[in-house]
Amino acid sequence: MGALLHEAEALLAAAGVDSPRLSAQVLAAHALGLERHDLLLSRARALTPAEAARARALMRRRAGGEPVAYITGCREFYGLDFEVGPAVLVPRPETEHLLEQAEALFSRDAALVFADLGTGSGCLAVTLARRFPAARGLALDASAAALAVAGGNARRHGVAGRLLLLRADFGRPFAAPGALDLVLANPPYVSQADYLHTPAEVRDFEPRSALVPAVPAAGGAADGLECYRALAPRAAEALRPGGILLAEIGCEQGAAVRAIVDGCGVFADVRVLPDLAGLDRVVAARRA
Repeated sequence: MGALLHEAEALLAAAGVDSPRLSAQVLAAHALGLERHDLLLSRARALTPAEAARARALMRRRAGGEPVAYITGCREFYGLDFEVGPAVLVPRPETEHLLEQAEALFSRDAALVFADLGTGSGCLAVTLARRFPAARGLALDASAAALAVAGGNARRHGVAGRLLLLRADFGRPFAAPGALDLVLANPPYVSQADYLHTPAEVRDFEPRSALVPAVPAAGGAADGLECYRALAPRAAEALRPGGILLAEIGCEQGAAVRAIVDGCGVFADVRVLPDLAGLDRVVAARRA
């Protein structure tokens, strides 16, 4: 097995893959049905021809740019494993900041009523429901395929009975006025221009509609802020007084999204919060 890992690492490094050694180990472990630590303890194990062929097939997919999470069908997020596939974005560590803020703002026994806008794999809605056992929520997405993935993850983690999955455009009313304690949003926010410069494995494999907002029907700038302009007033309507909006943003969008939220005229304490790298990552606001 050691020889195969060395061969795979060299292949992935030559293909320009990030962290080639880690990718080789994760994919080999997946091909062999092992945990990664068990794989590392078994480097002297001889592989059967079928096992070696299976592992090499996965390495070739990764060398072609396919994300590891799509190859394995799974990604860890906030301590939970989520099913992922080409219908949804691969959950990013940066998105965990939304949950950290929610946990800082609400008691764990709070009977939260929340909405997750642009749920994708359901990583935010499902994790929030797990972390807040009395919470109930809506998970909205425009993609039926994404909602199917989210539904599977909700069942996998035992929270399907407390989540309602809706195929909906969050630019329209999605909850009764004043019904929600919390709105989470991780909408498409990559501008048309910036999308051209994203890594090939993002452009070639992840769903464009989950990254780039639709072009405004009436024209206007395709600047990546379209979804915030649509969702901020809808969130303002749906939140009760004192309710919280937490939205993930691009690293250069803090001032612009804060201005959009401020412009609704009903939010107080609108803040831009950084990620661990010190970059803009979350806009947080309280409904007055």
